[in-house]
Amino acid sequence: MNWGLTGFSAWLVQRLSALYIGTFLLFVVIALTLYAPADFESWRHWIATPGVWAAWFMFFVAVILHAWIGIRDVILDYIRPMGLRLMVLVVLGFGLLALAVLALRALLSVVV
Repeated sequence: MNWGLTGFSAWLVQRLSALYIGTFLLFVVIALTLYAPADFESWRHWIATPGVWAAWFMFFVAVILHAWIGIRDVILDYIRPMGLRLMVLVVLGFGLLALAVLALRALLSVVV
């Protein structure tokens, strides 16, 4: 099975992740406008709610996927030397992986 996001599947993931990111940010703006947490503990309690925590988790997954596909496509289009292209893609992959680990750590610190 090919797990590479190319062609139509990359296009579809890019569009669906953009849709989720936009919808989620609208939800956060409305939620914080209507029910603004008064202090850190109420903010932490709100994020620790299972549904909100899962929505934040999906948001970070969507952002990482969206960034990977978008930046990868730009790199593939504009960097011609294969060695340089591979090096930039590896650096991008490790950078996004580090951001994913930090996001997961932040989310788990709220729950634990």
